[in-house]
Amino acid sequence: MKDNDTSIIESSGNVFADLGFDPAEAEVMKLRAEIMIRTAQQLKAKGWTQAEAARHLGITQPRVSRLVKGKAEDFSLDMLLTLATRAGLHPEVRLTL
Repeated sequence: MKDNDTSIIESSGNVFADLGFDPAEAEVMKLRAEIMIRTAQQLKAKGWTQAEAARHLGITQPRVSRLVKGKAEDFSLDMLLTLATRAGLHPEVRLTL
């Protein structure tokens, strides 16, 4: 492809799959990203500083910083679900065919 060539490719709905990740890994990455975004939004809505959020979430302030910056590689899916719950969200996991 030349530098000035442009084309539009319709998204699959999962940017990680579109980037070529294994489908199973892409789904987990998508879930982790969504939970991180929603949790960060919840912390902001509550008006908590990072230090306050750390106390409520039971983690350190530097971990809160990594959470709100979207450093997904620093958090397991289990931990993200726990933090979302501690932030007052009610995560649920559904499996569909």
